[in-house]
Amino acid sequence: MVTENNVAKGSQIAFLFPGQGAQYTGMGRDFYDHYSEARAVFDQASEILGPELIDAIFFGPVEKLQQTEFAQPAILVVSTAIFRVLAGRGLKASGLAGLSLGEYGALVAAGSLSFEEALPLVQKRGIYMQEAVPLGEGSMAAVMGLDQRDVEQLCLEAQSEGVVAPANYNCPGQIVISGQKKAVERAMQLASSAGAKRITGLKVSAPFHCALLKPVEEKMAAELEKIKFKIASVPVVSNVTADFVYEPSQIKQNLIVQVSQPILWEQSIRRLITAGINKFIGLGPGTSLSRLMKRIAPELDTAAVEKTKEVEQLLKN
Repeated sequence: MVTENNVAKGSQIAFLFPGQGAQYTGMGRDFYDHYSEARAVFDQASEILGPELIDAIFFGPVEKLQQTEFAQPAILVVSTAIFRVLAGRGLKASGLAGLSLGEYGALVAAGSLSFEEALPLVQKRGIYMQEAVPLGEGSMAAVMGLDQRDVEQLCLEAQSEGVVAPANYNCPGQIVISGQKKAVERAMQLASSAGAKRITGLKVSAPFHCALLKPVEEKMAAELEKIKFKIASVPVVSNVTADFVYEPSQIKQNLIVQVSQPILWEQSIRRLITAGINKFIGLGPGTSLSRLMKRIAPELDTAAVEKTKEVEQLLKN
Protein backbone atom coordinates (compact mmCIF):
# COMPACT_ATOMS: atom_id res chain seq x y z
CA MET A 1 0.00 0.00 0.00
CA VAL A 2 1.13 3.55 -0.62
CA THR A 3 2.14 5.33 2.57
CA GLU A 4 3.11 8.87 3.45
CA ASN A 5 6.75 7.76 3.48
CA ASN A 6 6.52 7.20 -0.25
CA VAL A 7 5.80 10.90 -0.66
CA ALA A 8 8.90 12.03 1.20
CA LYS A 9 11.11 9.68 -0.85
CA GLY A 10 9.56 10.54 -4.21
CA SER A 11 10.09 13.30 -6.73
CA GLN A 12 8.53 15.87 -4.40
CA ILE A 13 5.94 16.92 -7.03
CA ALA A 14 2.20 17.30 -6.48
CA PHE A 15 -0.34 17.68 -9.28
CA LEU A 16 -3.30 19.95 -8.51
CA PHE A 17 -6.64 19.72 -10.32
CA PRO A 18 -8.98 22.73 -10.65
CA GLY A 19 -12.65 22.94 -9.77
CA GLN A 20 -15.70 24.49 -11.38
CA GLY A 21 -15.25 28.09 -12.44
CA ALA A 22 -11.96 27.48 -14.25
CA GLN A 23 -13.68 26.58 -17.52
CA TYR A 24 -13.51 28.69 -20.69
CA THR A 25 -14.36 28.15 -24.34
CA GLY A 26 -11.53 26.58 -26.30
CA MET A 27 -9.73 25.11 -23.31
CA GLY A 28 -7.58 22.11 -24.12
CA ARG A 29 -7.93 22.50 -27.90
CA ASP A 30 -4.17 22.84 -28.43
CA PHE A 31 -3.61 19.61 -26.50
CA TYR A 32 -6.19 17.86 -28.68
CA ASP A 33 -4.40 19.10 -31.79
CA HIS A 34 -0.85 18.30 -30.69
CA TYR A 35 -0.89 15.18 -28.49
CA SER A 36 -2.35 11.76 -29.23
CA GLU A 37 -2.78 11.03 -25.50
CA ALA A 38 -4.96 14.11 -25.12
CA ARG A 39 -6.93 13.39 -28.29
CA ALA A 40 -7.72 9.92 -26.99
CA VAL A 41 -9.22 11.41 -23.79
CA PHE A 42 -11.43 13.83 -25.74
CA ASP A 43 -12.52 11.09 -28.15
CA GLN A 44 -13.35 8.76 -25.27
CA ALA A 45 -15.35 11.50 -23.57
CA SER A 46 -17.31 12.03 -26.78
CA GLU A 47 -18.15 8.33 -26.88
CA ILE A 48 -19.25 8.33 -23.22
CA LEU A 49 -21.30 11.54 -23.03
CA GLY A 50 -21.76 12.40 -26.68
CA PRO A 51 -20.16 15.00 -28.99
CA GLU A 52 -22.23 17.80 -27.47
CA LEU A 53 -19.80 18.03 -24.54
CA ILE A 54 -16.71 18.39 -26.74
CA ASP A 55 -18.50 20.95 -28.93
CA ALA A 56 -19.26 22.97 -25.80
CA ILE A 57 -15.61 22.78 -24.68
CA PHE A 58 -14.16 23.86 -28.01
CA PHE A 59 -16.85 26.17 -29.40
CA GLY A 60 -19.21 27.15 -26.58
CA PRO A 61 -21.39 29.08 -26.30
CA VAL A 62 -19.94 30.22 -23.00
CA GLU A 63 -23.41 30.17 -21.40
CA LYS A 64 -23.66 26.46 -22.06
CA LEU A 65 -20.19 25.71 -20.75
CA GLN A 66 -21.02 27.58 -17.56
CA GLN A 67 -23.91 25.23 -16.83
CA THR A 68 -22.87 22.91 -14.04
CA GLU A 69 -23.77 19.71 -15.90
CA PHE A 70 -21.39 20.68 -18.71
CA ALA A 71 -18.74 22.56 -16.73
CA GLN A 72 -17.90 19.71 -14.38
CA PRO A 73 -17.27 16.95 -16.96
CA ALA A 74 -15.60 19.49 -19.27
CA ILE A 75 -12.99 20.41 -16.68
CA LEU A 76 -12.41 16.74 -15.86
CA VAL A 77 -11.81 15.99 -19.55
CA VAL A 78 -9.27 18.78 -20.02
CA SER A 79 -7.42 18.11 -16.76
CA THR A 80 -7.22 14.38 -17.46
CA ALA A 81 -5.97 15.02 -20.99
CA ILE A 82 -3.16 17.22 -19.68
CA PHE A 83 -2.32 14.69 -16.98
CA ARG A 84 -2.05 11.91 -19.56
CA VAL A 85 0.30 14.03 -21.67
CA LEU A 86 2.63 14.67 -18.74
CA ALA A 87 2.46 11.06 -17.55
CA GLY A 88 3.28 9.91 -21.07
CA ARG A 89 6.47 11.94 -20.88
CA GLY A 90 7.59 10.43 -17.63
CA LEU A 91 6.54 13.17 -15.23
CA LYS A 92 5.21 11.55 -12.06
CA ALA A 93 3.64 13.00 -8.95
CA SER A 94 4.20 11.91 -5.37
CA GLY A 95 0.98 13.54 -4.17
CA LEU A 96 -2.33 14.70 -5.64
CA ALA A 97 -5.11 17.10 -4.70
CA GLY A 98 -8.08 18.65 -6.45
CA LEU A 99 -10.33 21.55 -5.53
CA SER A 100 -13.92 20.30 -5.12
CA LEU A 101 -14.70 18.80 -8.55
CA GLY A 102 -10.94 18.57 -9.01
CA GLU A 103 -10.77 15.81 -6.41
CA TYR A 104 -12.31 13.50 -9.01
CA GLY A 105 -9.51 14.39 -11.41
CA ALA A 106 -6.98 13.60 -8.71
CA LEU A 107 -8.61 10.22 -8.04
CA VAL A 108 -8.55 9.39 -11.75
CA ALA A 109 -4.85 10.29 -11.86
CA ALA A 110 -4.25 8.08 -8.80
CA GLY A 111 -5.89 5.11 -10.50
CA SER A 112 -8.55 4.93 -7.81
CA LEU A 113 -11.40 5.86 -10.17
CA SER A 114 -11.56 5.12 -13.88
CA PHE A 115 -12.09 8.01 -16.28
CA GLU A 116 -14.94 6.06 -17.91
CA GLU A 117 -16.86 5.96 -14.63
CA ALA A 118 -15.78 9.39 -13.38
CA LEU A 119 -17.11 11.31 -16.39
CA PRO A 120 -20.84 10.45 -16.13
CA LEU A 121 -20.50 10.58 -12.33
CA VAL A 122 -19.38 14.22 -12.28
CA GLN A 123 -22.05 15.14 -14.82
CA LYS A 124 -24.70 13.72 -12.48
CA ARG A 125 -22.99 15.48 -9.57
CA GLY A 126 -23.35 18.76 -11.42
CA ILE A 127 -27.02 18.15 -12.15
CA TYR A 128 -27.78 17.17 -8.56
CA MET A 129 -25.95 20.19 -7.16
CA GLN A 130 -27.84 22.52 -9.48
CA GLU A 131 -31.21 20.97 -8.65
CA ALA A 132 -30.68 21.25 -4.89
CA VAL A 133 -31.40 24.98 -4.69
CA PRO A 134 -33.71 26.94 -7.05
CA LEU A 135 -31.85 29.43 -9.22
CA GLY A 136 -31.52 32.81 -7.53
CA GLU A 137 -32.12 31.61 -3.97
CA GLY A 138 -28.50 30.99 -3.09
CA SER A 139 -25.23 32.84 -3.56
CA MET A 140 -21.53 32.77 -2.76
CA ALA A 141 -18.96 35.46 -2.02
CA ALA A 142 -15.20 35.65 -1.56
CA VAL A 143 -14.03 37.49 1.54
CA MET A 144 -10.47 38.82 1.47
CA GLY A 145 -8.45 40.23 4.33
CA LEU A 146 -10.05 38.56 7.35
CA ASP A 147 -8.79 35.56 9.25
CA GLN A 148 -10.62 32.27 9.57
CA ARG A 149 -12.11 32.92 13.01
CA ASP A 150 -13.49 36.30 11.97
CA VAL A 151 -15.25 34.87 8.92
CA GLU A 152 -16.67 31.96 10.88
CA GLN A 153 -17.98 34.33 13.53
CA LEU A 154 -19.64 36.75 11.11
CA CYS A 155 -21.30 33.80 9.36
CA LEU A 156 -22.73 32.71 12.70
CA GLU A 157 -24.12 36.21 13.23
CA ALA A 158 -25.57 36.34 9.72
CA GLN A 159 -27.42 33.04 10.22
CA SER A 160 -30.28 35.10 11.66
CA GLU A 161 -31.10 35.69 7.97
CA GLY A 162 -30.74 32.05 6.90
CA VAL A 163 -28.08 29.51 5.98
CA VAL A 164 -24.55 30.85 5.46
CA ALA A 165 -21.17 29.33 6.26
CA PRO A 166 -17.57 29.15 5.01
CA ALA A 167 -17.43 27.03 1.85
CA ASN A 168 -13.79 27.25 0.75
CA TYR A 169 -10.73 27.92 2.88
CA ASN A 170 -8.65 28.89 -0.13
CA CYS A 171 -5.54 30.56 1.27
CA PRO A 172 -4.50 32.95 4.03
CA GLY A 173 -6.89 35.90 3.94
CA GLN A 174 -9.26 34.41 1.36
CA ILE A 175 -12.36 32.47 2.37
CA VAL A 176 -15.45 31.85 0.26
CA ILE A 177 -18.84 31.85 1.99
CA SER A 178 -21.99 30.18 0.71
CA GLY A 179 -25.69 29.98 1.55
CA GLN A 180 -29.06 31.62 1.11
CA LYS A 181 -28.94 34.95 -0.66
CA LYS A 182 -30.13 37.18 2.21
CA ALA A 183 -27.83 35.50 4.70
CA VAL A 184 -24.82 35.81 2.40
CA GLU A 185 -25.62 39.50 1.82
CA ARG A 186 -25.79 40.03 5.58
CA ALA A 187 -22.47 38.26 6.05
CA MET A 188 -20.93 40.49 3.36
CA GLN A 189 -22.14 43.57 5.25
CA LEU A 190 -20.65 42.26 8.48
CA ALA A 191 -17.38 41.45 6.72
CA SER A 192 -17.17 44.99 5.41
CA SER A 193 -17.74 46.37 8.90
CA ALA A 194 -15.07 44.02 10.25
CA GLY A 195 -12.48 45.51 7.90
CA ALA A 196 -12.36 43.05 5.01
CA LYS A 197 -10.07 44.34 2.25
CA ARG A 198 -12.36 43.13 -0.50
CA ILE A 199 -15.65 41.24 -0.80
CA THR A 200 -16.64 39.84 -4.16
CA GLY A 201 -19.92 38.17 -5.05
CA LEU A 202 -19.32 35.09 -7.20
CA LYS A 203 -21.17 34.29 -10.41
CA VAL A 204 -22.32 30.79 -9.54
CA SER A 205 -25.44 28.82 -10.37
CA ALA A 206 -25.83 27.35 -6.87
CA PRO A 207 -24.51 27.83 -3.32
CA PHE A 208 -21.93 25.04 -3.26
CA HIS A 209 -20.42 23.40 -0.17
CA CYS A 210 -22.98 24.44 2.41
CA ALA A 211 -25.87 22.79 4.25
CA LEU A 212 -28.30 23.66 1.44
CA LEU A 213 -26.71 20.88 -0.61
CA LYS A 214 -27.22 18.23 2.07
CA PRO A 215 -29.98 16.55 -0.03
CA VAL A 216 -27.38 15.85 -2.73
CA GLU A 217 -25.52 13.47 -0.41
CA GLU A 218 -28.14 10.72 -0.69
CA LYS A 219 -28.12 10.92 -4.48
CA MET A 220 -24.32 10.86 -4.63
CA ALA A 221 -24.24 7.90 -2.24
CA ALA A 222 -26.49 5.96 -4.60
CA GLU A 223 -24.30 6.77 -7.60
CA LEU A 224 -21.02 6.04 -5.81
CA GLU A 225 -22.36 2.70 -4.60
CA LYS A 226 -22.40 1.54 -8.24
CA ILE A 227 -18.70 2.24 -8.70
CA LYS A 228 -15.79 0.08 -7.62
CA PHE A 229 -12.94 2.26 -6.40
CA LYS A 230 -9.39 0.97 -6.14
CA ILE A 231 -6.76 1.78 -3.54
CA ALA A 232 -5.03 4.99 -4.64
CA SER A 233 -1.59 4.33 -6.15
CA VAL A 234 -0.52 7.90 -5.35
CA PRO A 235 -1.50 9.69 -2.12
CA VAL A 236 -4.58 11.90 -2.59
CA VAL A 237 -5.54 14.57 -0.06
CA SER A 238 -9.26 14.71 0.66
CA ASN A 239 -11.00 18.10 0.56
CA VAL A 240 -13.07 17.45 3.66
CA THR A 241 -10.34 16.05 5.95
CA ALA A 242 -7.21 17.72 4.54
CA ASP A 243 -5.47 14.37 4.99
CA PHE A 244 -4.39 11.49 2.79
CA VAL A 245 -7.04 8.99 1.79
CA TYR A 246 -6.35 5.59 0.22
CA GLU A 247 -9.10 3.15 1.10
CA PRO A 248 -12.07 2.94 -1.32
CA SER A 249 -14.69 3.03 1.45
CA GLN A 250 -13.26 6.24 2.92
CA ILE A 251 -12.83 7.81 -0.52
CA LYS A 252 -16.52 7.21 -1.24
CA GLN A 253 -17.65 8.60 2.09
CA ASN A 254 -15.57 11.74 1.66
CA LEU A 255 -16.99 12.33 -1.82
CA ILE A 256 -20.53 11.95 -0.50
CA VAL A 257 -20.19 14.64 2.17
CA GLN A 258 -17.94 16.84 0.06
CA VAL A 259 -20.89 18.50 -1.70
CA SER A 260 -22.18 20.05 1.54
CA GLN A 261 -18.96 20.40 3.54
CA PRO A 262 -16.37 23.20 3.29
CA ILE A 263 -13.32 22.65 1.08
CA LEU A 264 -10.15 22.73 3.20
CA TRP A 265 -7.83 23.75 0.38
CA GLU A 266 -5.18 25.68 2.27
CA GLN A 267 -5.05 22.91 4.87
CA SER A 268 -4.78 20.29 2.11
CA ILE A 269 -1.80 22.04 0.54
CA ARG A 270 -0.09 22.33 3.92
CA ARG A 271 -0.63 18.59 4.44
CA LEU A 272 1.22 17.89 1.19
CA ILE A 273 4.02 20.22 2.26
CA THR A 274 4.46 18.47 5.61
CA ALA A 275 4.73 15.18 3.70
CA GLY A 276 7.71 16.46 1.74
CA ILE A 277 6.18 17.95 -1.41
CA ASN A 278 8.15 20.98 -2.61
CA LYS A 279 6.87 21.53 -6.15
CA PHE A 280 3.25 22.03 -7.17
CA ILE A 281 1.89 21.83 -10.72
CA GLY A 282 -1.65 22.87 -11.58
CA LEU A 283 -3.13 20.83 -14.44
CA GLY A 284 -6.10 22.12 -16.41
CA PRO A 285 -7.86 25.34 -17.32
CA GLY A 286 -7.04 28.54 -15.48
CA THR A 287 -4.22 29.50 -13.15
CA SER A 288 -6.21 30.04 -9.95
CA LEU A 289 -4.58 27.14 -8.10
CA SER A 290 -1.11 28.44 -8.89
CA ARG A 291 -2.10 31.88 -7.64
CA LEU A 292 -3.42 30.38 -4.41
CA MET A 293 -0.16 28.47 -4.00
CA LYS A 294 1.77 31.74 -4.10
CA ARG A 295 -0.35 32.94 -1.19
CA ILE A 296 -0.04 29.70 0.78
CA ALA A 297 3.66 28.92 0.22
CA PRO A 298 5.36 31.57 -1.95
CA GLU A 299 8.78 30.05 -1.27
CA LEU A 300 7.93 26.82 -3.11
CA ASP A 301 8.22 26.09 -6.83
CA THR A 302 4.81 26.42 -8.51
CA ALA A 303 3.78 25.98 -12.15
CA ALA A 304 0.58 25.84 -14.19
CA VAL A 305 0.03 23.74 -17.31
CA GLU A 306 -2.99 24.77 -19.36
CA LYS A 307 -1.28 25.32 -22.75
CA THR A 308 0.96 23.03 -24.79
CA LYS A 309 3.89 25.47 -24.67
CA GLU A 310 4.01 25.00 -20.90
CA VAL A 311 4.61 21.25 -21.27
CA GLU A 312 8.00 21.71 -22.90
CA GLN A 313 8.96 24.44 -20.44
CA LEU A 314 8.10 22.15 -17.56
CA LEU A 315 10.05 19.20 -18.94
CA LYS A 316 13.15 21.36 -19.42
CA ASN A 317 13.23 22.29 -15.73
